[in-house]
Amino acid sequence: MLQEFRSRLYVVATAGADLARLAATLEAAQAATLLVMADASTPLTATLARPLVELAQSKDIAALINGDAQLARTLRADGVHVPWSKDVVAQYAEAREVLGNRYIVGVDVGRTRHDAMDLAEAGADYIGFGIPAHVEDRDAAAARRRELVGWWSEIFEVPCVAFDVESADEAIALASVGADFIAMRADFDLSSPEQLAHDIAAASPQPEATT
Repeated sequence: MLQEFRSRLYVVATAGADLARLAATLEAAQAATLLVMADASTPLTATLARPLVELAQSKDIAALINGDAQLARTLRADGVHVPWSKDVVAQYAEAREVLGNRYIVGVDVGRTRHDAMDLAEAGADYIGFGIPAHVEDRDAAAARRRELVGWWSEIFEVPCVAFDVESADEAIALASVGADFIAMRADFDLSSPEQLAHDIAAASPQPEATT
């Protein structure tokens, strides 16, 4: 039989986002996941994050909290996203200890194959490849991210998320090499979410028929 695969959107939103606008974006994007982040000036709190978590869950969309496993547990979110850091393996272990195996714990490994394989073996629910903020050559880093996504999708079964995607063209290119999910920011990267959802699904590689 032919097993269908389609890349899907993973929407990133900051706490305090306009809920009506975000709800429309999530629906149009047919989003699989909502990642709730702090904005640049305000720490993420339960009061700020709860409306976004409840909105996502009311639409059967997984709600993840960025970088705070305890807050995810307090809010009964679906899990936590562990952002890239030099000690990301230790950060993953701490998050898993707080949340156990009933919650999603996904990780952005940046650009490292070694951490990706170690964390997948440790039980991460997804592996993300992104472009750390300190990287100056963004074009070279984007090419490296695409290479890593393609490598991962060909070999491993743990889902792969492409992070730090800045345009529809990048999203489609990453879908074409096998990214399971494409992370895009709701505030300004998703001006045409319905079209983008269609385009990345269409760009997804088609698996070979199996019997």
